[in-house]
Amino acid sequence: MSPVEDDLISVGHIIGAHGVRGQIKVFSHTSPRENIVTYSPWVVQQGEARQSFKVKGRRQGKNVIASLEGVMDRNQAMALTGATIWISQKQLPKLKQGEYYWSQLLGLQVISAQGFDFGSVDQMMETGANDVMVVQGERERLIPFVIDEVIKSVDLEKGQIIVDWDNEF
Repeated sequence: MSPVEDDLISVGHIIGAHGVRGQIKVFSHTSPRENIVTYSPWVVQQGEARQSFKVKGRRQGKNVIASLEGVMDRNQAMALTGATIWISQKQLPKLKQGEYYWSQLLGLQVISAQGFDFGSVDQMMETGANDVMVVQGERERLIPFVIDEVIKSVDLEKGQIIVDWDNEF
């Protein structure tokens, strides 16, 4: 089964070992970064192999330092380098009406109010001013995710986002 079939979402990856007691350095996709350690347990995946771990940790600079239950030394930690960290969507807090997790937007079709199909959301970016959708279609487009101004509707069941955006941009 793929992570999507298991209702899992990727929240980061392991970038290396930290120290000699089995701690790992994590690059977190959560905001704020240290929130990743509040979603214990993690499902850690390398290739097709997956393992569930209880986790504790803290933020350190741009990364997070974490301890995984059962990982006791540097060699075990180094062996996890490159692994993807997944959590169940059920572990995430419920959002208010009109709010979305980035993971919910990925893969949705982006269509203009006039019916032009821009393609699908490939990734999301944070710019400081607002979030931006990276939409892949006949070419890549960057479309600001600004509710009511650019984003007219998001329909997760239909798998589409209606936007007020010029197809020439």
